[in-house]
Amino acid sequence: MLRSKVYMRVNRVNDAVCDKARAVTVSDLHEALYSTGDSGLMSSAMRPRLEGARIVGSAVTAYCAPGDNLMMHRALYLAKPGDVLVVVCAAPTSGAQWGDVATRYALKKGLAGVVVHGSVRDTDTVRSLGFPVWSTHVSSIHPDKCGHGSVNAPIVCDGVTVNPGDLIVADGDGVLRVPKQCADEVVDLAIARMRKEDEAIEAIANGTSVWELSGAAASYAGMTINELDQAFDDGPPR
Repeated sequence: MLRSKVYMRVNRVNDAVCDKARAVTVSDLHEALYSTGDSGLMSSAMRPRLEGARIVGSAVTAYCAPGDNLMMHRALYLAKPGDVLVVVCAAPTSGAQWGDVATRYALKKGLAGVVVHGSVRDTDTVRSLGFPVWSTHVSSIHPDKCGHGSVNAPIVCDGVTVNPGDLIVADGDGVLRVPKQCADEVVDLAIARMRKEDEAIEAIANGTSVWELSGAAASYAGMTINELDQAFDDGPPR
């Protein structure tokens, strides 16, 4: 009985949207996406294995059986230049999903990067090759290549549902998924937010405090707070 499903095609985010997203940070994109009622942010367990790396691209997905990375290899084979490979292992610490040989092939194909809910290995070599990898674990455990799973079907990666073709953006602050249906709108919102931050930076240079710019001052003024003009260990309040 057939137990695996592999979709050979992906409906990707428009290249123009990816180009715009390259100028936006994960934090600003997250704020923009959050304002629509979605988070899309993977947890702090998802860490970059190459410091200073940043990637933007459409998701190509793989779901792998415990201790196995066969479906990762099929997804890697089907991926196109500029794609981000998003891999989930059903048992994250049971077998390495990524290593130096896969990295060399990904570089040859022109992939943007890899995001793995699971283990990666050969991290020193991968880092020396300059290839961007994010993962939840690092382990040298041997992976098999005979397990069922899926390729280019929806997956849940580190708590976030990722559909094939969704926009994936990652930097030192984490990994974010933006649904492809609203990616253009969210990127534009993030760009507008960055422009406001540029205005705030200019205002700070001209003497305005972050206390005022952030809205903290207005919020604080509307609260009932007992401010004491003394140190906490000066004795009873005067």
